[in-house]
Amino acid sequence: MLTGELRHKVDKIWETFWTGGITNPLTVIEQFTYLLFIKGLDEVETQREQEDALLGIESERIFPPDKQHLRWSKFKHFEAAHMYDVVSNEVFPFIKNLHGNRESAYAKYMGDAIFMIPTPQMLVKIVDGIDRIPMKDRDTKGDLYEYLLSKIATAGTNGQFRTPRHIIQMMVELMKPTPEDIIVDPAAGSAGFLVAAGEYLRKHRSDLFFVQSLKEHFNNHMFYGFDMDRTMLRIGAMNMMLHGIENPNIEYRDSLSEQNKDKDKYTLVLANPPFKGSLDYEAVSSDLLKITKTKKTELLFLALFLRILKTGGRCACIVPDGVLFGSSKAHKDIRKEIVENHKLEAIISMPSGVFKPYAGVSTAIMIFTKTGVGGTDQVWFYDMKADGYSLDDKRTPIEENDIPDIIARFHNREAEKERKRTEQSFFVPVEEIRENDYDLSINRYKEIEYEEVQYEAPSVILEKVEALEKEIINGLEELKNLIKG
Repeated sequence: MLTGELRHKVDKIWETFWTGGITNPLTVIEQFTYLLFIKGLDEVETQREQEDALLGIESERIFPPDKQHLRWSKFKHFEAAHMYDVVSNEVFPFIKNLHGNRESAYAKYMGDAIFMIPTPQMLVKIVDGIDRIPMKDRDTKGDLYEYLLSKIATAGTNGQFRTPRHIIQMMVELMKPTPEDIIVDPAAGSAGFLVAAGEYLRKHRSDLFFVQSLKEHFNNHMFYGFDMDRTMLRIGAMNMMLHGIENPNIEYRDSLSEQNKDKDKYTLVLANPPFKGSLDYEAVSSDLLKITKTKKTELLFLALFLRILKTGGRCACIVPDGVLFGSSKAHKDIRKEIVENHKLEAIISMPSGVFKPYAGVSTAIMIFTKTGVGGTDQVWFYDMKADGYSLDDKRTPIEENDIPDIIARFHNREAEKERKRTEQSFFVPVEEIRENDYDLSINRYKEIEYEEVQYEAPSVILEKVEALEKEIINGLEELKNLIKG
């Protein structure tokens, strides 16, 4: 998490945008991001220069000799009018054409990027503010970015809201991505899941960067993200590049439509698809409707995951509780499909405050493997009660946190077999799920232990009440005497 001092610095920059007339949070984030990106490019270049000097080699450069004045470390010293001229007329066109290859995610979404800072004075203030933010490591960049995104305080029109970073990280740790995985988020937004999967691999599988083919895969063919909001796509593409993924496949796409031809392509889905929002029913891919005939996006996305995964591919996604127990035919059909024709592994029930202040919905994480031949034998349920933050709109950090326990138990499910239904996690055999119309809500299977409380005999309780009564009367008498005296 960002320190208070860093937050303060970010807030000051945000205020500069605001007072300068840029008040749409997404526009602020976009402009802020371009500048962070420009600063980041200079840092990457400086690092390459240092490494080259050390190794005595000359590697490829981002800034050619005649473009050195476009580097952050140079133009930040220019006076206001000159800086403004260089940034708006030279730096911006330069970063737009950075990946001359029109196919790269970056080139695609930078194509219509517009520099919107209105005055030289405002630019100087913002550049100066950003320059004071230490961004040496990817973690700080990630935290900074998260903090910026958290400022989009209202849910978008399509039911978008940010998935909290710690929930994303938990899901990534549950799935343990491998260097060979092909990872997709078909409702990617700012690409939080993809970024977290990349960070997980850097931390736990850094050996992949010593194998040319795996490094190539990581940078070009491992990460796919789709969204229908061009601003979010731009933010997502830059988020990934700021996290060191060179050429992410971030694309504009309506994942549920006929245009999405993906089938048997990915090995891991990590997603929090929209739960509501506008849906062009006519455009929905017909093969998804065969699995679940519905207008509900949350059900159609589950059908989509099954289609786009390769056999053996895995999925961890967030679903609203209604998916687990909804009684419509469409609800039952999709649950039956996952339970009977694939391998449903786990349902992790989350408290309703997890998405506050954006939404108060109760949600769960669903984990399954695409098999095409069934394989569900028993499903692991976990009742998450706390995620390390208060469950109100403030979401302040607290001690109670089930996440480490969830990860530990999930990866050691052998030891879960003996657990009773009164505990926080337990197994439910598939036969019982069938008998319950494929109901997957934890409350259907959880048992609550009622403790017997021993009370004293009524006569004893009455005596105690009388004694208290006497004390109160005596106390009042004393008070009266004091006041009289």
